[in-house]
Amino acid sequence: MLRLEVGYREILLIIGALVAIWALLNLWPIIVILVTSFIFMAALLPYVEWLVDHRVPRTLAVAMIMSAILAVLIGLAILVIPAMVSEIGDLRDNLPEDAREAENLLADLGVEVELEDRARNINWDRLVSGESALDYGQRALSVGIALFTIFFLTAYLLADTPRMNRFLYQFVTPGHEPEVERVLLSLRRVVGGYIRGQLITSAVITVFTFVVLTAAGVPNAIAFAVLAGFVDIIPIIGAVIAVFLPAIAAFQESPTQGLIVVVALLLYQQFEDRILTPYVYGETLNLPPVIVLIAVLVGGALYGIAGVLLALPAAAAGRVALDYYLDRRSMGLATNVPGSEKAAPDTKETPA
Repeated sequence: MLRLEVGYREILLIIGALVAIWALLNLWPIIVILVTSFIFMAALLPYVEWLVDHRVPRTLAVAMIMSAILAVLIGLAILVIPAMVSEIGDLRDNLPEDAREAENLLADLGVEVELEDRARNINWDRLVSGESALDYGQRALSVGIALFTIFFLTAYLLADTPRMNRFLYQFVTPGHEPEVERVLLSLRRVVGGYIRGQLITSAVITVFTFVVLTAAGVPNAIAFAVLAGFVDIIPIIGAVIAVFLPAIAAFQESPTQGLIVVVALLLYQQFEDRILTPYVYGETLNLPPVIVLIAVLVGGALYGIAGVLLALPAAAAGRVALDYYLDRRSMGLATNVPGSEKAAPDTKETPA
């Protein structure tokens, strides 16, 4: 006979765990917003601290940096949105002709498919009206509200960092302050360093793609260039998208233009992977490729595109936690702070 005795304490722990899981599932969108805000705070904090070190009031420093970011985003939207609308219009107008060419190519290969008729029978008005328009509008509104919240929450965290530090250290056992400070500094270096490095690589691929597409005479070069910069954030598949979409637009102009674009962008991908990324990140992000792949797959399965984008910062933070645990188990000091990076200014070593 098996007897199982559970005390009141264990029952309370089980109930607490169930409540925590329920809250996690229901508050997951809010948790993602909070985590994203903390990640951006870690990325922007060195620049705020640099301005503060040069006698700029903290509130003004945060306002300057956030205003600059907002101005860049608005400028990109002004450049990209009209070009993307034009590109979508061209795609709609040229779709029957492109479908006919694809149909002829497949026919030469022995595959009979009626692509041209299907392309001509697409009801574009129905795709952008009614329930579909309402659904897309609701999604756009949700994304807009989330981005608005992240923007202002990041600004608040940057402005209130000293007070948050004082609040956190109230719960630290006396004598362990240096250890906690090193862990927080490691988290800031790794997570913030990844975001700052990614911004640099995205800017470089945007400029390079724009130059290549402009030289090749591909229409709407700025739209494809900015798109390449955004998808470069997505690990693994972002590189494929950054090459594939501009190549499709280039091949619609001529095979020669398409070949030039493909070769140039593939060569750039090799340059970014082998030279630019190691130089920009330095020692701040040291994750094996298999960990990167697993993190991306898990992040995508949990929360789609947002999970994919947050996967590597989360994995990098997990690496810091693992290093700290191993150091503690071996009776060593707290985890070592990652080496210097090229993307952040020199500031005083203060925890995030």
